[in-house]
Amino acid sequence: MTKSFKVLSALLSYPTEELKEAAPELLAVLASEGLLTLPRLKAVRGFVDDLLAHDVLDAQERYVLLFDRTRSLSLHLFEHVHGDGRDRGQAMVDLMQMYGEAGLEIDAKELPDYLPMFLEYLSLQELEEARELLSEPLHIISGLKERLKKRKSPYKALFAALECIAKSTARAEDVKAFLSTPEDDPEDLSALDAVWEEEAVTFGPGPGADGEEACPQANQMLEQMMRDPMKAAASDTSKAQVRN
Repeated sequence: MTKSFKVLSALLSYPTEELKEAAPELLAVLASEGLLTLPRLKAVRGFVDDLLAHDVLDAQERYVLLFDRTRSLSLHLFEHVHGDGRDRGQAMVDLMQMYGEAGLEIDAKELPDYLPMFLEYLSLQELEEARELLSEPLHIISGLKERLKKRKSPYKALFAALECIAKSTARAEDVKAFLSTPEDDPEDLSALDAVWEEEAVTFGPGPGADGEEACPQANQMLEQMMRDPMKAAASDTSKAQVRN
């Protein structure tokens, strides 16, 4: 197990009092595993200090504003590939199957492409295999880091940490394409309502509205993730980090 992925999964989850209490210990795990450079570890320590300095309700409000109400900062990976429509449904089903084959029990309100859940899955893989899997959505992670950096959000440190662990760099053109999509303003409620007026996600096989295979971009990303047989995970079943 690569504990650093599990730690970053927790830190990227909805803030709670329990998370605040555990944060110093989580930081110690990152330091002991040694996958981060000293500057990246220092930056994560800065995030933890900021989290501890905030009242939990303030931290929760900030999290919701950033990641739930700002679609361009969504932590759902396939959201940035093909929106929130039914076309990404089959890719979701395949992702859940991939988790199940690794022994990851999904007991969550979140969709399977939720980044903390994906990191929980990566924690069960051998490090090099986890790095290879992480490289597939790395352009999304790098793009989110840049958007958070522009907003001067301390959360940018967690995405920079993932880049560091990946030991690879997303293609510049892919990051540029990601950043070319418009950013939404969570304070503009009328615009937000218009953006979210889409069909709900439908789980299960089936063609999209145009009769083509569901979400080809999401499927391509998933196929790249699954191109090598997954090694069997440890017998212990891991619970995904979820919001209360």
